[in-house]
Amino acid sequence: MAFRMSARSLNSEGEPGRGLTGGRVHGEPATTRTRQVKYTCVIQEFIEHFTYGGIFLILVLGGLGAPVPEELPVLAAGALAREAVIRWWFALPLCVVGVLVGDIVLYWAGHHWGERLLSWRVVRLVLTQARERRLLAAYHHHGVKIIVIARHVVGLRAAAFLTAGIARLPFWKFLLVDAAAACVSVPVSFGLAYFFTDQLQAVLEDIHRVERWLLLLGLVAVAAWITLRVWRKSREALAAESGEDGVL
Repeated sequence: MAFRMSARSLNSEGEPGRGLTGGRVHGEPATTRTRQVKYTCVIQEFIEHFTYGGIFLILVLGGLGAPVPEELPVLAAGALAREAVIRWWFALPLCVVGVLVGDIVLYWAGHHWGERLLSWRVVRLVLTQARERRLLAAYHHHGVKIIVIARHVVGLRAAAFLTAGIARLPFWKFLLVDAAAACVSVPVSFGLAYFFTDQLQAVLEDIHRVERWLLLLGLVAVAAWITLRVWRKSREALAAESGEDGVL
């Protein structure tokens, strides 16, 4: 397959003798910057063997808290679709469904069992009591915006979606926002891998660069909103004090 040939023959700078993983053929260790591409190749091998079932399984496990970033199986599926190993028109919707199934399972677990989940050792790996309190406060102040942010942050997604169920966030609202976010991020990752398979390492780096900027912009927007709220409350308090002084 062309993807594997390019992965074995070129490094990130296109030099012969290195793979996409960044390691030399003659034993030089891979660099930290390129380990994720190696991880993607492993996932690609798994998906190629189990095809559509492999795509769905990895995405659901990632949604349930397994340490698999969402974009890795999606990128691998896009690369395999380009090589005609799987059909893109079936693989792409399956990626979206796999992402949503894991998220929905987490929501309903939180909704059904509530804070009793925190007594389960496996749940405490991703959601501690202190983290739950912070997420509950975040949902109270920012609502569904937390869903959009959390689904793109590895390690936060499972905790945030469990807490969404615990907080009794309306299911229709949770599903609508989560599906809208997935219907943007999944086709983008899939399309990048499909059209730029030979530049998979650069695609990964660009995706994370954009995600970091979007997260930074989101944090700046939240900080600006909080500052504006505090300023307005301060003006209202000053106005109220001025009114009381006038009456006296």
